[in-house]
Amino acid sequence: MVTPPSPGPGQGRQPAPGALPPRNRVTQRKRKRPGFWAWLLRLFVVGIVVFAAFLAWFFLTPSGNSWRYRAADTLITTQHRHWAKYLIGQKGLEERVAEYMKQFEAMGEERQNTEIQLPGKDGGKDVNAAGSSADQPLTSIEEVDGKGFHGFVLTVTDPTKVRLVVPNKVGRGELVGSMVKRTGALAGVNAGGFADPNWQGNGFQPIGLVITQGKIYYNGLGSDKSVQIVGLDKQGKMIAGRYSIKELLNLGISEAVSFEPRLIVNGKGLIKNHASGWGIAPRTVMAQREDGAILFLVIDGRQPGYSIGADLYDCQQILLERGAVIAANLDGGSSSILVTEGGDIMNKPSSKSGKGRYLPTAFLVFDHPESVQVPNIWAGLKPGDIDASKW
Repeated sequence: MVTPPSPGPGQGRQPAPGALPPRNRVTQRKRKRPGFWAWLLRLFVVGIVVFAAFLAWFFLTPSGNSWRYRAADTLITTQHRHWAKYLIGQKGLEERVAEYMKQFEAMGEERQNTEIQLPGKDGGKDVNAAGSSADQPLTSIEEVDGKGFHGFVLTVTDPTKVRLVVPNKVGRGELVGSMVKRTGALAGVNAGGFADPNWQGNGFQPIGLVITQGKIYYNGLGSDKSVQIVGLDKQGKMIAGRYSIKELLNLGISEAVSFEPRLIVNGKGLIKNHASGWGIAPRTVMAQREDGAILFLVIDGRQPGYSIGADLYDCQQILLERGAVIAANLDGGSSSILVTEGGDIMNKPSSKSGKGRYLPTAFLVFDHPESVQVPNIWAGLKPGDIDASKW
């Protein structure tokens, strides 16, 4: 009997006809995917590294310091001013505010000498009875946009049609929309500052001076002090800067409130750059062109997704581009508002109500401002007689 040879090295049994070849028996270990906690740990570590890198940039680099101080300036313009100390320290906060106040004072010293063409003067505009120049309406509104902000420019072609209006009831301020509707004005914006205890003030106590139709309605200064003012003389020329009451009366002041800083004088901007722009916030600014037209700029803010706000450098540049030769800051923040005829609010105020705040003053535009009756609600009252927090 012949025995078949045994399989040699490397040879195996031949599979039966139709059978599948044997599987490779080498087992492979499956890799384990990281679990939830492992992913969370990795995310945490990455977050720590990124945050450390951000802090190093924010506190140790020139560009980071610029953004840090701009963020601090933004907080300083809000009711949360004290939070700025977490960015620049308490001493830094105090020094920053003092530095700005010093700069603002200096920015109000230079006197305006640009020649303004005013209605009724030789070479001035031909203004009709309704207050419009021959080829322009009295008022027009333009929308403006910039990096992170949206706003409006109200142009008034005849400056003599602008008048300062105050509330008609003693004890608290009045909404600008109410003032416009009550007086039949064509448009209006918020004007001067006011005492605001805990950011909940009733809007009845102005800061500094209030002058309308050449009469002093409120004097929080005394007789010999000077203050930064924004206003118009009796011919319609804008006056802004630091003045005493005597100087203002000698200049023939007609309408004025106290606020600062002045942004433009004699056609040149006084704010050097964004770093000197006093943070990002809602803004209201008044300006005048050489042809006499008044510009009111209102910027919305504190509303992510719509408009964060602008700094004073942004406002200055917008107005310079439109020919302003003088401009000054008015009250801003949640007071900033632009109202059109009938009391319609044009912008989106950042106040809780969306209607702006109760205020002591507003600049309003009229076809016939001389016919508007504005009672002096502070007659017989001294600043000490007013409780700015009582509603």
